[in-house]
Amino acid sequence: MNKFDVVAAIIIKDDKIFIAQRNRNKHMGLSWEFPGGKVEKEETFENALKREIKEELNIEIKIKNKLGEENYQDNKINVKLHYFICSHIKGEINLNEHEDSAWVKKNELKNYNFAEGDSDIINLL
Repeated sequence: MNKFDVVAAIIIKDDKIFIAQRNRNKHMGLSWEFPGGKVEKEETFENALKREIKEELNIEIKIKNKLGEENYQDNKINVKLHYFICSHIKGEINLNEHEDSAWVKKNELKNYNFAEGDSDIINLL
């Protein structure tokens, strides 16, 4: 199984973190995640993240720094997840792919069922 790179945005605003609920028809459906997606061939992580967030949420973000990375593999996927701290700079959030979303305080993240991989990065926040 080929490993591919996935980027994820940890969007922070007013001490709250944006999380989104995965589409029910996707792998790990209805679990919560930091939004993002697959890096295309010849695309930088930063460009991929900006593109994915524009596609999924219809907003523009500013990428501040890389928080960390995680490897995750199961019977369907093999990915290296790259997490970036970001801020929301333009646009109203519109959920084009997700079921639901929330702005939560860091200590509230434990109340959500996160997708594997994303749950591990929370400890670094």
